[in-house]
Amino acid sequence: MANVLIAGGGIGGLAAALGLAGRGHRVTVLERRDTFTELGAGIQLGPNAFHALDLLGVGSQVRDRAVYIDELRFMDGTTDERVASMPLTGDYRARFGNPYAVVQRSDLYEPLLEGCRSHPLIELRGGSSVVSYEQGGQGSGEVTAVLSSGERLSGAALIGADGIRSAVRRQLVGDGDPRVSGHTIYRSVIPMEQVPEELRWNTVTLWAGPKWHFVHYPIGGGAFLNLAATRDDAAEVAVVGKPTERDHVLNEFPDLGDTARRLLELGQDWKAWVLCDRDPVDVWTDGRVALLGDAAHPMLQYAAQGACQALEDAVVIAESLDCSEDEFVQRLEKYSAVRRERTARTQLVAREMGRRLYHPVGDGARERNAMLAGLSADDMYDEVAWLHGAELQ
Repeated sequence: MANVLIAGGGIGGLAAALGLAGRGHRVTVLERRDTFTELGAGIQLGPNAFHALDLLGVGSQVRDRAVYIDELRFMDGTTDERVASMPLTGDYRARFGNPYAVVQRSDLYEPLLEGCRSHPLIELRGGSSVVSYEQGGQGSGEVTAVLSSGERLSGAALIGADGIRSAVRRQLVGDGDPRVSGHTIYRSVIPMEQVPEELRWNTVTLWAGPKWHFVHYPIGGGAFLNLAATRDDAAEVAVVGKPTERDHVLNEFPDLGDTARRLLELGQDWKAWVLCDRDPVDVWTDGRVALLGDAAHPMLQYAAQGACQALEDAVVIAESLDCSEDEFVQRLEKYSAVRRERTARTQLVAREMGRRLYHPVGDGARERNAMLAGLSADDMYDEVAWLHGAELQ
């Protein structure tokens, strides 16, 4: 039994804690915030996420809170034309072995948190911000996490699950600040009772327009509608959760068709983020230190895989460290080798989806519509099979 330190108590950090404790290791989760909470609105969970959650022992708890949607629907946002849709029920579930669902972030986070709190091998420490780490030379059996308070904690491994601006990554990779995408996303969550009945679709619907797109889907067991509208506006400075006037949001999407505009106009208490990601990197480990989730492979939301890939990381790192602690260095390198190619592909595909599918203008948009309209459901399943159909050990 080894003692493993995890920097970051978000979705990836808690999932890793559950996986490692399930392999018999003691785990200390070090979270910079005083309390363990998860901010944000909606998350899409593909079958690969549910497979990981099942292996972590919380699949049924998340399923109980999820909304199982009928299809992914792609609309021309300027004409209200339905371009294509991918059914997510019978054949899809049979092929990929699990459903596709949407949840409020808390509906994913709380089962992970409850699992960690009830596990005798897991300690959760709030107000414990990891700012750096230290380890001895080759063959050293410990790594030390240095906290902002000056406190030092040692363990057999340190997992950096501390997000896109990870302090662990800053020391391990040293690649500076995240890449600003130039896209601003506006988010709002409204009670479903405020949505006209004819617009209460059990779908993830995406309206695509010239240099913008607008997504909405039900969350909170169907009690709320999650709205997310993104503008390719060449933003250069990162923004996180900035309150934004409703009129500003509406004015950013002047070309919206009638139905999409009706939905956008329902939004209240809008907040803005400028989306960021990073380039894939080949090095995720440094001796007894490894990265996980957004600290390793932050990606744009366009493939709806950020949380899914963090959950996969957690399963793989737990399986990799199912060994004695004197093997940890080699096993962490194995974890990195197993995960790097898949997550790098997902990062780059997410970027390409924003450029090629969601934001083209003029002839590019017409060509996109024709391409999507020509795909059958089986064609679409083939396109996503590498991502949604992944099987973990």
